[in-house]
Amino acid sequence: MRYLVCILLFLVNTNSISQTKRDPRVVGMAGAYTTIANGIFSVGYNPGLIGLHQNEPMMIQGLQLDFGILGNFFSIENIAQYSGDTLNTKEKNKLFRQLKNEDGMSFFMDTHMPIPLLNISKGNMAFSANNIILQNYRLPIGLLELIFYGNGQKENLDLEFNYEIVGLNEYGFSFGIPFKSMSWGITAKYMQGLFYLGVDEDSSSSNLITDDLGIYGSGNYIIRQGVGGSGFGIDIGVVSRPYKGWKFGASVINLTGSIRWTQGGGESSNSINPLTSSFYPFQWGDSTLNANESILYTFNIDTIRADKLSQGELFTNETSFFVPKNKTEFVTRVPAIFRLGLSREMDSFLIASDLVAGFENSYYARKQWKWSIATEWSKIQTFPMRIGFGWGGGDFKELGMGFGVKKGPVMFDLGFSFRNGMWLHTMKGFNFSFGFTYVGKNKEKKKIDKAISQPKIKI
Repeated sequence: MRYLVCILLFLVNTNSISQTKRDPRVVGMAGAYTTIANGIFSVGYNPGLIGLHQNEPMMIQGLQLDFGILGNFFSIENIAQYSGDTLNTKEKNKLFRQLKNEDGMSFFMDTHMPIPLLNISKGNMAFSANNIILQNYRLPIGLLELIFYGNGQKENLDLEFNYEIVGLNEYGFSFGIPFKSMSWGITAKYMQGLFYLGVDEDSSSSNLITDDLGIYGSGNYIIRQGVGGSGFGIDIGVVSRPYKGWKFGASVINLTGSIRWTQGGGESSNSINPLTSSFYPFQWGDSTLNANESILYTFNIDTIRADKLSQGELFTNETSFFVPKNKTEFVTRVPAIFRLGLSREMDSFLIASDLVAGFENSYYARKQWKWSIATEWSKIQTFPMRIGFGWGGGDFKELGMGFGVKKGPVMFDLGFSFRNGMWLHTMKGFNFSFGFTYVGKNKEKKKIDKAISQPKIKI
């Protein structure tokens, strides 16, 4: 039994081929960012912060790459613990309850890449352009129940699984309006859908029935694709002006935001960068899908019992490609996130804390609270160091760390976090992010430096 569980976990994680925005600093601070993000990095967290930066220099993101993986079971510790011959009843019940509370065995991957030199902030305005790839996989709890307990626990097992992969470009214009005691901000976004492939849950169904007659069942999955889509979204945020080093803020990211896809629409693959071209056009087995095709997978399990074991094939399945006749468009919602944060800035330390919650269980969002707290040490201004801890939400436990290196006008940042676990052997995922940013010189600082450098004339 232990051996079977380990094989299943291995397949789930290795068959997966790989927030809507992240950067190295927020990764190192475990997400505590609502009141401390600077310039272009405010976008996606709290656009109200941009209003406080109206006198700050220009900021341009150069090269950056952010990659994340998150599962709800696979870790070095669990594989070592559950590798063996058998699981006792107590171990099985504990493990099954854990997976049942999370609605099955899930796996999520995401990649974020700001388009080089197109993410710019100046004063209280910013323009952003990001390429995003999101992937969701989930094995149904009914299949896990069958593996753990056989057919003795439940007669009708739901075998419907979740699978989604989406690629998009997100373009945003942000501006902040500073007031005496606070700053409000808004980001208007255009979301260019590049490709989508996922199970249509409304049209798909699958079950396995185990009763006195035997074991039988059937299922059909419709996997639809979208090629080329578009939509709009809005972020809003507010933050207080610093008061004795304290700041408070709140924001709603993707308050509105959805993408309308067209099946068989324009071949937008021409606009896909090298990062996304490895996903599209989609492959299914040895075949390549055309832009207007969907996939229909069906299976049937004839009654499995002793007197039928000698009768032909009891399990049949078929995969076919087809062009939908009626449904040519569909909409996917970009999950919304609510953020609430506070921070305190001292001489060489910055301490920040956030509460974050999603409105649905989809992609990076979870319908539960996540709390994070982090600190940044900047005694050496050219080498800031960060560490953060998060608890709850989709990551459960998260330990982030990172640093920056500033050389002239160029800032290099790196962040890494253990997700759903706090150490290498317990983590069930990770985030890794690095990037280079150009930061112009403050005009006021230029004047001071110029005055200092001018020789003094003695009379």
